[in-house]
Amino acid sequence: MVLFTKNRTGRKPFTVLCSLILIIMATSCTTQSIEDTVNSLYEKMTKEERLAQLQSIYIQNLFDKDGNLDTARCTELIPHGIGHCSQFALNSPVGPNKLRDMVAQLQDWLKNNTTTGIPALPHEEVLSGIDALGATVYPQQIGLACSFNTDLAEQKTFQTATQLRRIGGIQALSPMVDVCRDPSFSRLEESYGEDAYLSAALGTAFVKGLQHGNLKEGVAACTKHYLGYGGGGEAEEKELMEEILLPHETAIRLAGSKTVMPGYHAFKNVKCVANKFLLDSILRNYLHFDGIIVSDYGAIEQIDDNLNDIQRAATALNAGNDVDFPEGTNYVHLHDAIAQGFVSEKTLETAVKRVLKHKADLGLLDKTPYLYDKGDIKWDTPEERQTAYQLATQSVVLLKNNGILPLKQESGSLPKDSVKIALTGPNANTMWAMLGDYTFQAMSFFWKQRIIDDKHPQIVNLRMGMQSRLPKGFTLNYSRGCDWTETVETVVEQSGDPRVAYLKDIQNRMIDSGEKADMNEALKIAAESDVIIAAMGENAILCGENRDRIHRRLPGKQEEFVKQLIATGKPVVLVIFGGRAQIISSIEKDCAAIIQAWYPGEEGGNALADILYGNVSPSGKLSVSYPGEEISGKVCYNTSVQQDPRIAWPFGFGMSYTTFEYSNIKVDATAGTNAENFNVSADITNTGSYSGDEIVQLYVSPTGNNKNLRPIQMQGFARISLKPNEKKTVKFNVSPQQLGYYDKGQWNIAPGTYTIKLGASSTDIKGQGDITLTGEAQTMPLRTNYFTKVCQ
Repeated sequence: MVLFTKNRTGRKPFTVLCSLILIIMATSCTTQSIEDTVNSLYEKMTKEERLAQLQSIYIQNLFDKDGNLDTARCTELIPHGIGHCSQFALNSPVGPNKLRDMVAQLQDWLKNNTTTGIPALPHEEVLSGIDALGATVYPQQIGLACSFNTDLAEQKTFQTATQLRRIGGIQALSPMVDVCRDPSFSRLEESYGEDAYLSAALGTAFVKGLQHGNLKEGVAACTKHYLGYGGGGEAEEKELMEEILLPHETAIRLAGSKTVMPGYHAFKNVKCVANKFLLDSILRNYLHFDGIIVSDYGAIEQIDDNLNDIQRAATALNAGNDVDFPEGTNYVHLHDAIAQGFVSEKTLETAVKRVLKHKADLGLLDKTPYLYDKGDIKWDTPEERQTAYQLATQSVVLLKNNGILPLKQESGSLPKDSVKIALTGPNANTMWAMLGDYTFQAMSFFWKQRIIDDKHPQIVNLRMGMQSRLPKGFTLNYSRGCDWTETVETVVEQSGDPRVAYLKDIQNRMIDSGEKADMNEALKIAAESDVIIAAMGENAILCGENRDRIHRRLPGKQEEFVKQLIATGKPVVLVIFGGRAQIISSIEKDCAAIIQAWYPGEEGGNALADILYGNVSPSGKLSVSYPGEEISGKVCYNTSVQQDPRIAWPFGFGMSYTTFEYSNIKVDATAGTNAENFNVSADITNTGSYSGDEIVQLYVSPTGNNKNLRPIQMQGFARISLKPNEKKTVKFNVSPQQLGYYDKGQWNIAPGTYTIKLGASSTDIKGQGDITLTGEAQTMPLRTNYFTKVCQ
């Protein structure tokens, strides 16, 4: 009916109808063509060639020390082809052109020397940029989440995918979209924090940027670690389906993510890689996911000690896991599993065809597939560094400021003629303050015992940034003061990636700073200064995958050192680096200012210097609840409208050098339960003297005895830039579906009254209004509207 109404283009209705029919036919033909191609190819393949598509190999096993393909090794190891190449860039510490040349040699050999001619699918980690020598290192995910900037997050992964595809990388094993509610979780840094909405928004942006809107040009994303890793593995059904699942759901349904990786953990006492309820009932049947499921490295080996290799391989495949990473050592037994009746031929066929379809979607089965670039490849371009810098400035969170910041002579807190800054601490003059886990540098050090310098790319540490941007009339004096730790504090965990068991002397490893730590010297410099910058926190060996510490206070003697710095009587600005919150309650009250810098990436030193000197106003907001004491177990702001007394700074909190006023807050009074959206708006005014960004946060709370919703839940945010005295109106379009809840296998929207809140954090609510949903209760299998639309 709608097809025959007048259209905006002015074309005749019949023309519009014909055009739509042609589009539908073309889409149908494309889908049918891929299906026909896959079916035809499968029928021509031997059983060995089929199985090879479910396996992977480390690419360096096929090359000599000079980077030349060893064709004899190829004939020996992959005579039937190979489906995937594992971490091809991390394991080959060479530049982009040599990486591309290696991939090109392998792909050309596969096309010309195997019966099927099917290219492999090289994959790499891209959490904070490509895990490769010389590639741009962006801020770690937990810090990026504090930017609340989906546009910049998408720009970052668009750049990453462009460069990865140029060297032949076609599949990423990122993003991690786990909703992490354990503040002590050693892999918290890889996540977007504790909130499902924020994690979903940023995870979806990650996928959109990475895949370029066209898999034949972009890189396939992989959401992990499905489902409930980092504090959600024992969630009840309601929390699981409404919150823990949400980032995977939106990445799949809104951004078209076609790869999922189950976690190492167990859900309801069944390992996720072998959990048919998670992989089949929820992922395939509920979400209608039609992509591939790939195991985390070595996860199939951990399924059940009571099973043999054949049974474990069959269990994983029967549960729905398609591909065995990193080397297919488990799925090599699948033919035996079929012969012994543990798995059917049809199940194997389904998995192989999923991989072939995935390759077809990526263009690998085309006559002229885009497998790599042929020209000279340059990494870490000025545009990429600028994105890294912008994200770093927006990721930093100012937790406390008594007026000492920014460091300006006219501030009244510092001398007007000359200012002496004392810079100290283990994270002041090192690249390890900038780089988290899953960067090339950290992965090389932990897994390969390789020491990577700070020149490829150039990592700007805090000292470098502060010195290069030092204002006129300031001097900067440095002494390290103390090490991260004096003894080994790292506890290497055997759970998770099983490769850790083969690392030599890993339990006793520490990072060598390469410089002297003289506490007395640092204290003397501090006492003679006007202000002290104390750069403390963790590093990549103290926290990350398979490694942790037994407490969450500052490592080693750092806390003691900060207390001695405070005792000098000079104002101390504490800058904390790392991938999770540190317990600093014993020193917080005596610090003049506190900055949570996370791992801010290669431009972190410049970004922090600009914030310290007042060139940029801090704007990051916490993506986690920041504890003031050791907490064991889950924490999330949405369990109560009252702040948890154990929390020092709440979710969404972050200070600025300027101030903002919220006014004229409006919420539509009513909307139908089946309405497209309702409106919320507010005027935001910069009432201070600095230009700055405010992150306006929208929360929903139930009224009365409504127990279907959390007491408070983020359902939108807007990042706005304002000059002094400037005012902007922020408008939100909220879907009634965002006020719904999961029950009995479906999404429900109930009529009733709900409170919409706007605030500067989850506890700093600036105003609110009620919306009454009218009409009949609505039910639907899945939500269709997930995110609030923002208009400025």
